Amino acid sequence: MGEVSIEKIKTAAKNLKGVAERTPLQKNLALSEKYDCEVYLKREDLQPVRSYKIRGAYNKIKSLPAKVLSKGVICASAGNHAQGFAYSCNLLGIQGKVFMPSTTPKQKVDKVKFFGKDNIEVILTGDTFDDSFKSSMKACEEGGLTFVHPFDDPRVMEGQGTVGLEILEDLPELDYLLLPVGGGGIASGTGSYIKQQRPATKLIGIEPSGAPSLKEALKAGLPIELPSIDKFVDGAAVQRIGFKTFEVIKKIIDDVVLVPEGKVCSTILQLYNEEAIVVEPAGSLAIAALDFMKDEIKGKKVVCLVSGSNNDIGRMQEIKERSLIYEGLKHFFIVRFPQRPGALKEFVNEVLGPKDDISRFEYVKKNAREAGPALIGVELSDPNDYDGLIKRMEQYGINYTVINQDPDLFQYFI
Repeated sequence: MGEVSIEKIKTAAKNLKGVAERTPLQKNLALSEKYDCEVYLKREDLQPVRSYKIRGAYNKIKSLPAKVLSKGVICASAGNHAQGFAYSCNLLGIQGKVFMPSTTPKQKVDKVKFFGKDNIEVILTGDTFDDSFKSSMKACEEGGLTFVHPFDDPRVMEGQGTVGLEILEDLPELDYLLLPVGGGGIASGTGSYIKQQRPATKLIGIEPSGAPSLKEALKAGLPIELPSIDKFVDGAAVQRIGFKTFEVIKKIIDDVVLVPEGKVCSTILQLYNEEAIVVEPAGSLAIAALDFMKDEIKGKKVVCLVSGSNNDIGRMQEIKERSLIYEGLKHFFIVRFPQRPGALKEFVNEVLGPKDDISRFEYVKKNAREAGPALIGVELSDPNDYDGLIKRMEQYGINYTVINQDPDLFQYFI
């Protein structure tokens, strides 16, 4: 099972006593009824730093000799590992530097500073975790600091493995464990503990569709760097899974499920509206995956890891929009209206359905004889109304382009 042993995970649990919370494993009645099985949520969003990352960060730093700690430590993170790292540095009274992508939500940056107090310096650099990682490694070489990796380190994996220890103590006979995968720290650590103690449990890695680093590594037989990723699910958007974590995961993983970013958004809204649970995009991955496994998990005991709740309220409009698009309720068009009076009025009165709503309209008239194209966003109350909308546009001779179906246009306009 590689480097992540049961005994070392138990040692990590002792190190974390009084530092990390023993988070609840809660049976969710609504999800259990919806999927005709027993769904339990492992609430790592209830940690002091609102994610499981405190476990691995503290366990790694705690294992370092005093002489090494006196020089300081450094990390690179998209947010959650940085918070666990900062919390640990402040708790242990040591100096640390945190490299974060410049795209990191402000809420996460502020929290890192809050948890680290005067023991932490935050450096924002690059657009992705991988950019920050390269900058942090350069700083390590120049300053002689020790790097605390967010996932690709045995001590970090062992710390994350304590999640599995707690799950099995609370639910010894679980059938499925669904874990979000970014760099692979939680999947390798917790997955190792579960598989060694209960081999019959199916371990399912859940990745965002726009950043399938584990899926592609399994195809290739080794970690490969994805040429580009969708950074929306920032806690799991890694261009390349860890080498050490992959060596462990490939031996224990039973399946990998990819979840579209839009489905992630729908799940965030559902959890907030129906369960009063606030999660970040990566924190909703495991629950979002249930829809894609509903036939397989019927009658089973299923645990979903809610990995974190560090969400920025400023992202909610984007989350709602992505959800509407995924659910087929929001569509964008470039429309070229004919040059005659009443063309726009006809579109509104005759082409749009009685429950359709224009949510976005941008139009520039070039001159008295030539009209420029209009960007129109239409929000439906039922996804089944889309075919009728398209049929009426054809019927009235509307010259249109569907933006939703063209990734390049969508990125440019929306």
